[in-house]
Amino acid sequence: MTQEEQNQIVARFFEALAWLKESRQIRGVKTFTDRYGIHRRSLQRLKKDPGTNDFKAVWLTYLVADFGIDAAWLLTGEGRMHA
Repeated sequence: MTQEEQNQIVARFFEALAWLKESRQIRGVKTFTDRYGIHRRSLQRLKKDPGTNDFKAVWLTYLVADFGIDAAWLLTGEGRMHA
């Protein structure tokens, strides 16, 4: 995977988090980080610099398994974010 591909996946990850907040499935990023034991500063660093090594692929599985975000969309950008 190229750095640009990873940056695009990270951008879709944050897009999905924003949609979850807008649709009131989570109150905010803190709700997500608390639920999964993620350090909020890791997400803050990642948002500022998607090229950091802070990104964990398991975070995508949380979106897919618990919130119905489409895995293919997260990885490729093709299709719809959610059903």
